[in-house]
Amino acid sequence: MPGTLYLIPNTLGPTDATPGSLNALLPTQVQALTSKLDYFVAENAKTARAFLKLIAIDHPLAKPLQEIEIAELNVNTPPAALAQLLAPLLAGRDAGLVSEAGVPAVADPGADLVRLAHQHGIAVRPLVGPSSLLLAVMASGLNGQSFAFNGYLPTDAAQRTKRIQDLEKRSRNERQTQLLIETPYRNGAMLEALAAACQPGTLICVATDLSLPTESVRTLTAAKWKAALAANKGPDFHKKPTVFLFLGQ
Repeated sequence: MPGTLYLIPNTLGPTDATPGSLNALLPTQVQALTSKLDYFVAENAKTARAFLKLIAIDHPLAKPLQEIEIAELNVNTPPAALAQLLAPLLAGRDAGLVSEAGVPAVADPGADLVRLAHQHGIAVRPLVGPSSLLLAVMASGLNGQSFAFNGYLPTDAAQRTKRIQDLEKRSRNERQTQLLIETPYRNGAMLEALAAACQPGTLICVATDLSLPTESVRTLTAAKWKAALAANKGPDFHKKPTVFLFLGQ
C-alpha cells in the first residue's frame, strides 16, 4: 500500500529557535506529525534542515537530522525525475513535501509532484499553516470573495505596464482582487509600476513580512501611493518578501 504525501507548511521567514516558537504559526499536531517523517521532498535541502531543526526543539525527530533523507524539487528538476521522488511512497513510505516558505504547491514547483501522486493513487494530505497569499487577502480590505493569483509579471517595463492594465480592467469588470509577487529586490520598481499604470482610484495593497515581527500591510489608492513615493514615504520593503494586491474601482 502506498504511503501518504503530507503537504507541510513552512514559516514565512526567520523564526526564533526557542521552545514554543513555532506554536503561533503551526499547530502542534502538524509539528508532531512532521517530526515522525524521515523522507522529505523540498525546494532546498538546506532550508528544509533548518526547518526540521525548529521542529526538533519541541518534537524529537524520528531519526538524527543527518540520517533524514531530503530530496530536492525545484525549477531545475526535470519532469522525468518526479517519478523517482515518488518511489519511496509507492514502496509504502510516508513523505513530507516542504516549500521554501509558506504552503507547498502554491506558487511552488511541488504542484507537479502532487499531481503525479494523484495519478498513482497516493493519498495527499494538506496540513494547516501560514499562506502569505491568504494572509494578504485577509488584511488588504479588498474583495475576498473573488481573487486571482498571477505570480510574477514581465520584467520588461512596457510588457509589465500592459499586463497591469489588462489585469486592472479585469479587476474592475469582475470586482476581482488581483495578487502578484515580485523578486524582493525589485519591490520598489513593482510598486512604482503599479502606481503609474493603474487608474488613480484603484486600490493597491502592499503586504510585507507577513506573520513576522516586521510585518506591514498598507492599502492606498494608486494616486496616494504615487504621492507617497514622490515624497520618499514608500514602504520599508526592500529585499523583503511582499505580496502586491489591487482592485480596480
